[in-house]
Amino acid sequence: MTRHGKNCTAGAVYTYHEKKKDTAASGYGTQNIRLSRDAVKDFDCCCLSLQPCHDPVVTPDGFLYEREAILEYILRQKKEIARQMKAYEKQRGARREEQKELQRAAAQDQVRGFLEKEAAIVSRPLNPFTPRLPDPEEAQPGPSKDKDKDKALPSFWIPSLTPEAKATKLEKPSRIVTCPMSGKPLRMSDLTSVRFTALDASLDRVGLITRSERYVCAVTRDSLSNATPCAVLRPSGAVVTLECVDKLIRKDMVDPVNGEKLTDRDIIVLQRGGTGFAGSGVKLQAEKSRPVMQA
Repeated sequence: MTRHGKNCTAGAVYTYHEKKKDTAASGYGTQNIRLSRDAVKDFDCCCLSLQPCHDPVVTPDGFLYEREAILEYILRQKKEIARQMKAYEKQRGARREEQKELQRAAAQDQVRGFLEKEAAIVSRPLNPFTPRLPDPEEAQPGPSKDKDKDKALPSFWIPSLTPEAKATKLEKPSRIVTCPMSGKPLRMSDLTSVRFTALDASLDRVGLITRSERYVCAVTRDSLSNATPCAVLRPSGAVVTLECVDKLIRKDMVDPVNGEKLTDRDIIVLQRGGTGFAGSGVKLQAEKSRPVMQA
């Protein structure tokens, strides 16, 4: 508890700051926090490595990745899917063999029961008035062997009688590789190479990383940042601002870099990080749901 609950000289009002502090310390209730500028990535950074891209590619949904990082992710997902599929097929084969064994045992029990019933049938004597001699085994008094067997306690320490946990039933894994950000199906052929236009062509990659403004629009030469909505043109891979797309490119639907025809599918809106301001249009509120304290 805060000082308000321990010190009688505290204020009479339970302030919002005290309530928020107590909520964070108690472990109950939903917590909300607003992300600052330091908690969001730049528009030219990979969504996996969070570092500026050297060989960037973009998905149809506009998520930017380093080519090496996303290809490694796809290969790892394919290996994991192959491992899960192998385990599923192995368990499926074991269950199939187990069902065959159960069917074979049921058939043998049925044959054994039939033979026992046949052996228990006593033929009628020629003279029906002649009494049948009693069976010495049936006339012998005493408890039956089956009853003694039922009363005997099982030896649970014997390995054959030790209970064991059954293997968890595996579901058939999906063979589709999904995007780590959007969760939609992703293939290598869906990746489009991105070519950023550097602000100063004389600077190397290290010099560009150290600068806050690194790239400009390929058409209007406006500086690009998280505050500037951008789009990638699929035929050329050039990055332009959405303002340029709306005012210039959509009139003719021609790529201004290589002159190829464009469609709506060829204009990929680039997903960008937040700027720390609510006006950027990016959700900057992080929420963590925790158990609710009930009376």
